[in-house]
Amino acid sequence: MKLFGIGNKDIGVDLGTANMLVTLKGKGIILKEPSVVAIDRKTGGIVATGTEAKEMLGRTPDQIRAVRPLKDGVIADFTATQLMLKNIIQKVCKRYNIGKPRVVVGVPSGITEVEERAVEEAVIQAGAREVYLIEEPMAAAIGANLDVSEPSGNIIVDIGGGTTEVAVVSLGGIVVSYSLRVAGDELDSDIVSYIKKEMNLAIGETTAEEIKMEIGCAAPLMSTASKEIRGRDLTTGLPKNIIITSEQTQKAMEESIGEIVDIVKSALEKTPPELASDIMEKGIVLAGGGALIQNLDKLLSERTGMPVYVAQDPLDCVVKGTGKTLEDLDRLKNVLINARRKR
Repeated sequence: MKLFGIGNKDIGVDLGTANMLVTLKGKGIILKEPSVVAIDRKTGGIVATGTEAKEMLGRTPDQIRAVRPLKDGVIADFTATQLMLKNIIQKVCKRYNIGKPRVVVGVPSGITEVEERAVEEAVIQAGAREVYLIEEPMAAAIGANLDVSEPSGNIIVDIGGGTTEVAVVSLGGIVVSYSLRVAGDELDSDIVSYIKKEMNLAIGETTAEEIKMEIGCAAPLMSTASKEIRGRDLTTGLPKNIIITSEQTQKAMEESIGEIVDIVKSALEKTPPELASDIMEKGIVLAGGGALIQNLDKLLSERTGMPVYVAQDPLDCVVKGTGKTLEDLDRLKNVLINARRKR
């Protein structure tokens, strides 16, 4: 399998549950869209992808199906994923005059071999010449500027839409890893459930996500923040406005955030002593959209006794890592799943 001589027309993809990002060598991130596709039920053709398709969720007539084809970080709807990838890759290739690109795709570390092959097949059918897979936490570590090829331990916590990935990396490999299917989507569901139970109000996932992003916190804020939201009163069935506070969102997300903290602690407990001392010195690095939850770094630091840092541009770490891997493939070829598989 030839890995060398990657051209400047090759692309890196973060195939995320919530968002799909694409990077092009020499250009940086060229596309960032929600991982949503709208399909015509009769023709099987694409009606829309990305932001346009996301706006259709829950609002489509019978003949159109708007779906998020990835669930918990893996492909739940292969046909829809294939259509979405094909559309996105073709859009990028057309815009930048690329032939058949080589593609590096970030996938969850808990992915099965069957799921790996499903991703490979989807990307090949979308028009790629060759496909390389890299575990998302490894890509996130590279994207967060950690030197993963050195004989020194680093720990990355990548909190995406569908999964939280915790990995201890050293010498270009993952030494300890945990994949938890509790992440951004689960936190949104927690907020929906809390507001339904405590306030007797029905809200959608989009409203819950806005609450999480604006006033969500893992530990109390210096001063309480609040947000006015609108939903459907479950008693009257009519629209109603209420105020929700940051303290209430903290309570809503408390259990799920506790699970994320627990798997970070589990990963640290399983880390060999030599690498643990490196990590104690360097600290824990947070990536993914969940890294932006206020005071999560503070809570993790309190619970683990270690310094915790939020990576620069945490949402972009995985896709940046796929791009950096393309740029330095000679040195980083060992981090690729299918390169290891074919050795």
